[in-house]
Amino acid sequence: MSVAFSHAGPWTLDAVLALPEDTSQRVELVGGQLMMSPAPGLPHQRASHRLHVLLEQAAEAVGADVEVFEAINIVVPDGLLIPDLAVIDAAAAEASPVAVPAHDVLAVVEIASPSTRVTDRKLKPTLYAAAGIEHYWRIELEPAPRLLASRLRNGSYTDQPPLLAGAVARLEEPFPIEFDPGSLARR
Repeated sequence: MSVAFSHAGPWTLDAVLALPEDTSQRVELVGGQLMMSPAPGLPHQRASHRLHVLLEQAAEAVGADVEVFEAINIVVPDGLLIPDLAVIDAAAAEASPVAVPAHDVLAVVEIASPSTRVTDRKLKPTLYAAAGIEHYWRIELEPAPRLLASRLRNGSYTDQPPLLAGAVARLEEPFPIEFDPGSLARR
């Protein structure tokens, strides 16, 4: 696949949001530079869909006034990021049809893929933390499914021990949820 954009100088948030929709790739903005990644593969999409359903059910069970979205635009101080999943304030979802400001985001989830592992482990946590997003979760599917849940403390994320497949992950925030990380990958 070949991608060509005619653009001079650093990219702006408005210029990126004006690009045509393209489901074959994700286009993010970091420091005036575009960051592109291919559409996720099937194991990634399976995990994303299943976790989306679990998050929605858990939020509904406690009456949390939130919505869970896949691949939405989140405005951060350095540009625009597209997490695999985001839990956002329900009122913000009504007010923001194209992009959500980071201050309305309670949690983001990234599912590490071969093409995004470095970005999901190094770059994005730093940018989400700088934006003040309270919870950052990363799902690693290989070599075995596991959840790495982090909470913002003093401007950076502190990690809990990895929650491995075959055990029940229990998290209390942003609302109580329990699931086996292995259930995200099994057919």
